Amino acid sequence: MEFDLMTGPGTWADHAELARGLESAGFSGMLYTETSEVPWMKIAAASMAAPSLQFSTGVAVAFPRSPMVSAAVAWELAQNTGGRFRLGLGSQVKGHVVRRYSAEFSQPAMRMRDYVAAVKACLRAFRGEERLAHEGEFYQLSYLPPAWAPARHEHGHVPVDISAVGPMMTRVAGEVADGVHVHPLHSMHYIETRLRPSLADGARHAERDVDEIDLIVPVFAAPGDTPEAREPLVQRARTQIAFYGSTPNYAFQFDDLGFIGTTEVLNQLMRAGDIEAMAATITDEMLEHYAIVCRWDELADRLIDRYRGTAARVVMYLAEDSIRRDPGTIGAWGEVARAVRSAA
Repeated sequence: MEFDLMTGPGTWADHAELARGLESAGFSGMLYTETSEVPWMKIAAASMAAPSLQFSTGVAVAFPRSPMVSAAVAWELAQNTGGRFRLGLGSQVKGHVVRRYSAEFSQPAMRMRDYVAAVKACLRAFRGEERLAHEGEFYQLSYLPPAWAPARHEHGHVPVDISAVGPMMTRVAGEVADGVHVHPLHSMHYIETRLRPSLADGARHAERDVDEIDLIVPVFAAPGDTPEAREPLVQRARTQIAFYGSTPNYAFQFDDLGFIGTTEVLNQLMRAGDIEAMAATITDEMLEHYAIVCRWDELADRLIDRYRGTAARVVMYLAEDSIRRDPGTIGAWGEVARAVRSAA
């Protein structure tokens, strides 16, 4: 398994400095979310500072961008990182797409299938393999004059991943994606009984080998040598699990494990603005399924035991918080990274 750090907003200089530290510590790469800022320029800055790290978007919002724009940015980043970039795309939710981006949102799974096919058509045209001629239900691209085609390079086979939670989007991932960004709110029960079967269904439909599709898995890891040392990350994990879990579409994540009605409670508390009560709703028993809370010297083995044979990459959701709060912890995270990466 590869061992990455999830990161988000910040200055280009901050990300370059963080990348240098992660590379020195032994991390594999950095995964960039798209929330309040776009990821592209920060990836460029970080990649120049750390020439061995891998970079990915996890995830970039797809529908507000033309597939041509996404493909062109991915092409440029792949070239300038020497092939150390993979494009991760997500649908986001309707409220953001329609009200924040003023873009169309309908049939998200079918739209994403067409979107990924369109991006890959652009990449094939950039590589010179075929004329651009994508005619899909949602996207039509047929015009790429030589003067507007990007220069060819040797890193043009850019992996295209998508985020997927429910069965329809997961089947689409099995049909068209090179990798799947698993939702941070997950249990192994969910991965084994819901995600992987749906992924395999999609792969069979497209006559693909499901084992060639990478699972990229964010993990709520909260290490520390004492309960007091672990507490800030544990509290952050509870809060984030509660925030995700308040979404009605994710209720099955709790219900499947017997935590019936948890999403309804969280949703009511969210409406009331009671974040502390939301976090308190996430019990230690729930954390056993959705997070890894342990001593530093246990973390590598816990990650390997849980995710080896399942995840191509594990992504530390809380590590940036830990490092920014106490820069000295980057060495401890690095020890974990090296152990996970070297595990047979």
